[in-house]
Amino acid sequence: MERQIDEKYVQSGIVRFGYQQFAVLGPESDRAAAASECADEQQAFWPYHNKLYASQKGENQGAFSRESLARVAAELGLDTTAFKECLDSGKYAKQVTQETYAAQSLGVRATPTFLINGRPVQGALPREQFEQLIEEARGSQR
Repeated sequence: MERQIDEKYVQSGIVRFGYQQFAVLGPESDRAAAASECADEQQAFWPYHNKLYASQKGENQGAFSRESLARVAAELGLDTTAFKECLDSGKYAKQVTQETYAAQSLGVRATPTFLINGRPVQGALPREQFEQLIEEARGSQR
């Protein structure tokens, strides 16, 4: 679905796609969000993000320990020394917190949530529903 929405709406300039961190499940959630930003320093945000989502095992049960996050970085072929230094530095902690608060102020309460014309839409909806919401939003702006 992502590819179809991207091709039809994002690449054509109709929709702007952005991503904000939303870390609300405790320390592991914060650490995983910061780790994805560290992976982004090596141009691996999406592969890292997707691998983390695929490996979730429940809230704060050890899936996103420092060691587990570094192991994912190694599996993706990242420079693990640079990755660990980034993660240990805490350089993205403030950004993660700010993005989480900003998302909450916009009405985001869960993941995934999409903002379509400023309106929160929660859940991984079927492509047809996304297209309908996008088209409705486009119609209201004309």
